[in-house]
Amino acid sequence: MEILDKADIGVFGGSGFYSFLENIEEVKVDTPYGETSDSVFIGKIGNHRVAFMPRHGRNHSIPPHLVNFRANVWAMKHLGCKRVISPCAAGSLQKEVKPGDFVICDQFVDWTDGRKSTFYEGPVVQHPSPADTYCPELRNLAIKTGKELGITIHETGTVVVINGPRFSTKAESAFFTRQGWQVINMTAFPEAYLVKELNMCPLNISLITDYDAGLVGDVPPVSHEAVMKVFNDNVSKLKALLFSMIENIPQEADCCECGKSANLDI
Repeated sequence: MEILDKADIGVFGGSGFYSFLENIEEVKVDTPYGETSDSVFIGKIGNHRVAFMPRHGRNHSIPPHLVNFRANVWAMKHLGCKRVISPCAAGSLQKEVKPGDFVICDQFVDWTDGRKSTFYEGPVVQHPSPADTYCPELRNLAIKTGKELGITIHETGTVVVINGPRFSTKAESAFFTRQGWQVINMTAFPEAYLVKELNMCPLNISLITDYDAGLVGDVPPVSHEAVMKVFNDNVSKLKALLFSMIENIPQEADCCECGKSANLDI
């Protein structure tokens, strides 16, 4: 893979995260894994060149189970990114994790089906460990920044990733809650693990938009409209967290082991 020097930090998120930046460069990346969700939009935050890509497309036209995660992540690596931040809307599986809260996840559980979840399909075969997928350096910075901004931050959390586009049944959601998991989402896997496979630092920032359906008797079943209302009400806090923490990310990614996850040969 040819590595360019176009950006050093990647962000998967919607157009609201880059639309007000000046001197945006739109870049179309061709990948060995097919088309990306959209172009990459490169701008500057502090001393960092940041590559933004809307994972569902700029018009939110790609459902979660059809996102080409491998193409998207490969594009970030190709452009030169060393760290990739993945903010997402997510549901809560526990009462103490409330809508409007942020969770900096440290673990995931894969409950998806049929997604292309590795770059290593032969003849090169490797097994980068997912034991601690998320970058400890970025997690600590996100937690510190969130607290400074007065955002309610949960410092750890396990996100269970379902296939989508449907939400969980009450029975499924109640099962996830009984496991002690905190967050439910449709895109956190395989995105973060693919980032790790390409020796970049992954970070998940889950913005809690709703209580999932398993909290039976306490909350109404989740709806898309309710999710979008809470997300839109809190997106300014998410922007503030992203931009503030990016400004404070060290230039060199040498404080963690993420860059040593695999011997790249793809």
